[in-house]
Amino acid sequence: MDWKLEVVFVPVSDVDRAKAFYVDQVGFNADHDQQVNDELRFVQLTPPGSACSICIGTGLIDNDSGPIENLMAVVADADAALAELVERGVEASGVDEQEWGRFVYFKDPDGNGWSLQQLPDWSANA
Repeated sequence: MDWKLEVVFVPVSDVDRAKAFYVDQVGFNADHDQQVNDELRFVQLTPPGSACSICIGTGLIDNDSGPIENLMAVVADADAALAELVERGVEASGVDEQEWGRFVYFKDPDGNGWSLQQLPDWSANA
């Protein structure tokens, strides 16, 4: 049986601010935004090319739990990802070179931390 991770809930304090950050600055697709009732709003956002989305909103999770520290996405080119983030006004780290990949780090306005990993070319070691 396959298990497919398709949605990760991310705590935010201001849904509209977070949606604007992820869509306008980071480049996520705005898939769904539904105000179900006064207490429940569901916003689903997907990174380009990803099978997994994030969900932000009101009435979904306990926002008192604090930010998520380690959300990770894989990118083909860390340098290009960094350049795109900076061009869109996102404060991001320089490329962090490690044996297991090249990483770019940034945080959303609520302190949820992201790392973008460019996987190493393992074929060069074969």
